[in-house]
Amino acid sequence: MKRNAADAIVVEFMQDFARLTGLAPGGTQRRYLWTDAFAVCNFVALFRLTKNETFRDLALQLVDQVHHSLGRHRSDDPRTGWISGFDEQEGELHPTKGGLRIGKKLNERKPGEPPDDSLEWDQDGQYYHYLTKWMHALNCVGRVTGNPTFIRWALELAQTAHKRFTYVSSPGGRKKMYWKMSIDLTHPLVFSMGQHDPLDGLVTYSELQAAVKKDFGQFSLPELSIEIADMFAICRGESWVTDDPLGIGGLIFDASRIAQLIIRGGSGYTGLLETVVSAALSGLEAFFVDNPLRLPAEYRLAFRELGLSIGLKGAGKLHSRIKENPGLFGGALNREIEALMRYVPLGETIERFWMDEKNTATDSWTGHREINMVMLATSLAPEEFLCI
Repeated sequence: MKRNAADAIVVEFMQDFARLTGLAPGGTQRRYLWTDAFAVCNFVALFRLTKNETFRDLALQLVDQVHHSLGRHRSDDPRTGWISGFDEQEGELHPTKGGLRIGKKLNERKPGEPPDDSLEWDQDGQYYHYLTKWMHALNCVGRVTGNPTFIRWALELAQTAHKRFTYVSSPGGRKKMYWKMSIDLTHPLVFSMGQHDPLDGLVTYSELQAAVKKDFGQFSLPELSIEIADMFAICRGESWVTDDPLGIGGLIFDASRIAQLIIRGGSGYTGLLETVVSAALSGLEAFFVDNPLRLPAEYRLAFRELGLSIGLKGAGKLHSRIKENPGLFGGALNREIEALMRYVPLGETIERFWMDEKNTATDSWTGHREINMVMLATSLAPEEFLCI
């Protein structure tokens, strides 16, 4: 698709999103952290593309709404105020220090209440992998505005999330992570570890640390050396291979960011990059064993496929970075990147499918309309989200 046509579709999608979720006047405010993180990056991308300050203002307004909605207790909760427990003044200064709610429709499971797998997906709490997406979004806003407040909020969120989601099960044991925590981060709701959460945390913390050094070195800001070392240890020996398209896309997204860290002097990330690219390739091969893209729209989840499409957009930039810096990357990695590039056209195939009106008329699209339209917009204009 030609650039101008794609940009016009992105504008349309993001204007609809603003109206539907109460970001623009006339709608009912409805915040959901994952979708909002992608939306912030999309608005920043549109500002960079068009120089229209309306899009920058929408990004800033969305950050403010997320903090004042998901950083505070729910309206159906007897608790009130900031989930951090801060008073109003302190909460305004540090809105991410208590983490951020997911934004699910139902309130969280109460302490001692047995889990119900059919309900847990719709119950509130905090997800680590949603928090890392918000850290990334705040970093995008900080870079485009030059305002260190946003990067400070991202760093404070990283410190809080790391402290509350990581744990050691026994003295001298290895650190692990919870997948889902309570709204106030006092107890876990799902004990298992998300497969890619440690990797996502390591790369996101490192990205924030690099941004501080590159763009905000003159300011006194928190630093994440201890958290980064912890994440390296948690990642050691883990397998990243998955046949889930959203997970594969996340691996390629992380690989692109790792390559950038290496170019900036992070030589300790080279082995990690090779492992992540290899896992992404294995995942793509497994994904195509059954080839779920042959199924009709009713049996597919757009946002998961669009996660893969977004990642594949980053593969091209990853390829360029490695070609431009041959002394930093080994020959085996070059061969795997070339193999990865063979899958890149798949991203456009996914985009075309989900831009077809007959496919977006299905329940599988309309049931997740906001997250679908925002992630399709990201796939069509990925530059800001992918930091390219």
